[in-house]
Amino acid sequence: MESNINSITCSGDRPTVMVTNDDGIDAPGLRALVRVLVSSNRFKVLVCAPDSEKSAVSHSVTWKNAVSATPVEISGATAFAVSGTPADCTSLGISKALFPSVPDLVISGINMGSNCGYHVVYSGTVAGAREAFFNGLPSVSLSYDWAGGRSNADDFTLAAEACLPIIIAILSEIKRDTYPQNCFLNIDVPTDVRNHKVVQLLNSHR
Repeated sequence: MESNINSITCSGDRPTVMVTNDDGIDAPGLRALVRVLVSSNRFKVLVCAPDSEKSAVSHSVTWKNAVSATPVEISGATAFAVSGTPADCTSLGISKALFPSVPDLVISGINMGSNCGYHVVYSGTVAGAREAFFNGLPSVSLSYDWAGGRSNADDFTLAAEACLPIIIAILSEIKRDTYPQNCFLNIDVPTDVRNHKVVQLLNSHR
């Protein structure tokens, strides 16, 4: 498949990132990620996510029914809620039907729960990133290892902050045209975000 990586618009200091997920556009993981991206003042942020939860739908797509998109108010971002699957959202979001340009990077998440091993087959979150990869665009799926009774909504913000250096590094490689074109990333953030040594190391190099 021909890659679109050389046609992306990663110019100046504000590359465009598009966020999707499978937990729905109102999910705390997505909202935390968007807030962190917007508050960093480094990106133009787009959101194209399901209008309701679409967990574990894998890479299913809508083909018999029409898919609708409704504008949603999210501070600092241009956002649409889509009546389809995560793969539908990515496909629509990169098509220029909703947004005037193709994003530089597609980020799917932050998912509520781990996505590793065989779970990547079932995950709609991973599929959101995989659909971008199928279309030759850099992408990453993000998941937080939610633990019942221990985790809370604030942990999504910590997870987003932990992933921010990775996102910045990816976009830096895209801008230098050194980002690999034959893969996409799937990142699982550990439950104890604040005290995890790897997370601390990443944040110390921001």
